Amino acid sequence: MRKQYDLREMTAQKNPYARRLKKQITIRLGEDVLEHFKQMADETGMPYQRLIDLYLRDCVASDRKLAFHWD
Repeated sequence: MRKQYDLREMTAQKNPYARRLKKQITIRLGEDVLEHFKQMADETGMPYQRLIDLYLRDCVASDRKLAFHWD
């Protein structure tokens, strides 16, 4: 391999699979829930939307079910 490469001729290309990876949606969250994830974001240095995505992904992977009762 060369020690130096001339990258001036190289052009950037968008990832053709990026659109399939994430889908933008609108979601309503409780203020307390949003504040919790924003606080976690400050502590970890990770964006709060990414943290929410990771949490939901973990729920899917572990097949976690929500336990709730209607009054």
